[in-house]
Amino acid sequence: MPYRRLPNTDQARLRALKAAISKGVALSPMDLAFSQSALLQVRSFLPHFEQLLDQYRSSRKRQAEIGRELAEHFRMARLYVSHFLQVVNLSIIRGELKPAVRTFYGLDENDKSVPEVGTEQQLMVWGKQLISGEEKRMATGATRIYNPSLAMVKVRFDKFVELYNLHKDLLSTSQKLMEKVAEYRNQADDLITLVWNEIEKTYENLDPEEKRQICSEYGIVYVFRPGERESAAEAAEESL
Repeated sequence: MPYRRLPNTDQARLRALKAAISKGVALSPMDLAFSQSALLQVRSFLPHFEQLLDQYRSSRKRQAEIGRELAEHFRMARLYVSHFLQVVNLSIIRGELKPAVRTFYGLDENDKSVPEVGTEQQLMVWGKQLISGEEKRMATGATRIYNPSLAMVKVRFDKFVELYNLHKDLLSTSQKLMEKVAEYRNQADDLITLVWNEIEKTYENLDPEEKRQICSEYGIVYVFRPGERESAAEAAEESL
């Protein structure tokens, strides 16, 4: 025997709700198989559900777009921060700068390595320390470092920070919308269950096959269990 299956996707939920409204428009209250109270609830709920789903999809799309842009600017900012510190080390090797300048950037003066900036969080820390340290060093009247210059590093780093914060905000917005969508899905399922129960109650005295046929016109979905469809087809052939 086929069983009734509630929608398990948002599009299926929308189809079920719109099917109920469509029947409510096409039929008079006396002919409609479910109550006017249920119809009013569906009509009130559906626009809000659709709007929320649109907002969630838009937020996820924007998040993905900014994520791709962030990845590129992370790569460039990481490159500039790393190269700047490499230039500092080379200048020290050539004797143009003293090892002590490393302390401006939060490094040990004898640490000849370039700090790891392989993650966004690491880049955020070292980028800020580099810029702040170089500004302090320049305030002492020290010689400027070029190729890359501090100005070039700041341009790349500031753009990275801007996109990082924007992406972080979009992640938060998407998370909040996702939680709200989950609540609305539960409400949608409750409404669909209410409508479908009333419809099936109206036609409960009909032959099961006729009942399913009429209820299907209201958008109710019936699904055969494994092997049932073949059995039903064989039974129909034997009756001919």
